[in-house]
Amino acid sequence: MLRLLSALVNAWNIPELRKKLLFTLAMIGLYEVGIFIPVPGVNGAELGRLFDELSQTTGGGLLNLLDMFTGGALSNATVFALGIMPYISASIIVETLLANAVPALEKLRKEGMSGYRKLHQYSRYATIVLAVINSFMYAYVLERAIPAQFNVQIVLFPGLGFRLLTVLTMTAGMACIMWVAEQITERGIGNGMSLVMTASIVGRIPLAIRDVGLRLGPGGDQSPMAPLMLLFMGAFLVGIVMIVIFVEQGQRRIPVQYARRMVGRKIYGGQSTYLPLKVNSGGVLPIIFAVSLLYFPIQIATFVPQLRGLTDWFSRTSLVFNVFYAALILFFTYFSTAITAHQFLDAADQMKKVGAFIPGIRPGQPTVDYLDQVLTRVTFVAAMYLVVIAILPDVIMAWMKIPARVAGFFGGTSLLIVVGVTLDTMKQIESHLLMRHYEGFFKSGRLRGRR
Repeated sequence: MLRLLSALVNAWNIPELRKKLLFTLAMIGLYEVGIFIPVPGVNGAELGRLFDELSQTTGGGLLNLLDMFTGGALSNATVFALGIMPYISASIIVETLLANAVPALEKLRKEGMSGYRKLHQYSRYATIVLAVINSFMYAYVLERAIPAQFNVQIVLFPGLGFRLLTVLTMTAGMACIMWVAEQITERGIGNGMSLVMTASIVGRIPLAIRDVGLRLGPGGDQSPMAPLMLLFMGAFLVGIVMIVIFVEQGQRRIPVQYARRMVGRKIYGGQSTYLPLKVNSGGVLPIIFAVSLLYFPIQIATFVPQLRGLTDWFSRTSLVFNVFYAALILFFTYFSTAITAHQFLDAADQMKKVGAFIPGIRPGQPTVDYLDQVLTRVTFVAAMYLVVIAILPDVIMAWMKIPARVAGFFGGTSLLIVVGVTLDTMKQIESHLLMRHYEGFFKSGRLRGRR
């Protein structure tokens, strides 16, 4: 702990780094303010109470999971209710999926920085389109779906004017979030999109602590096992965080040997190095994709009354949901790895050109086959790890009888995002400290980069 505090003090003593940290905190503060600005014409208190009741009766549901990503803005109908998810989804669709499938966009990606700026601009346009669609659907749910299903009036003045106003304010809020995230990336420290989402998740910690206090504290569970349950929950959380850090930092290092060459009287080459394959190269994207697809049936059921039964089938506590959830995570883990697999398979050609080889493996196609085999095995480990982490909150919630808001911090997307973003930010701060000849967070070793 003293080592960590010393590193943070050193970071604060560097003017450039201190400026970046202050700017990042200011942008996150601006985002936190926007979370509490309500959309006109909505009874936010009644909507928040409805979300709390759903959290207690349905085990949280996907809406509560999305509410965590927005820092509670979704359940209170504020201008930032859409959160950062449309921006992330648009960036993934345009800069990852379409850039690998559409030749014109793939050509732009290969043009360097100018092509990247054009791709990023397309991502901004796609974000606004997604924001308009999502905000209109959100207005429809508030105006018609909730009163029809729960007999609760959320919208004070329903009609076309309310829908247009909701679309305008929430789309403007999404544009503001996008601007905040880009400003953090360009002028602050860390990745803006990731830090905004992390701030939303961390902002729910006080409510989770309150739920624990109501459940196991004075006035709640009066059994003598309550203090022991609190201690067990704390120790279990620390253990889960350590496992996530271990896997997220894990690498499969493939040894690479360079052949010796004699030029004149000197011998070149002969060094040995390694090719790092990250265990979880897809990060949290497979879980995000899976949640997005599972949320789709609920959106359909909202507009088609005959399909309202889908909400029971796809509740977080149902077996159907967890089976589909695990299957989609497995699929998207392999899919996200396949998108980036060409980088490692192309390394076989580069190794052959420079006279490098993997000991015991012949250059050329045998090396490609070997790398593909290793990558497949590593991806299977990552897929099993993501499935366990994603389903663990539901298991904890059913086992310990704790609220979904608390169980979400024992695994799932929220834990992966918070741990991953923290490691990324620490890595960037560590790089600044090493450039200024300060010691980093650890005496020995360095934080490994994450993809």
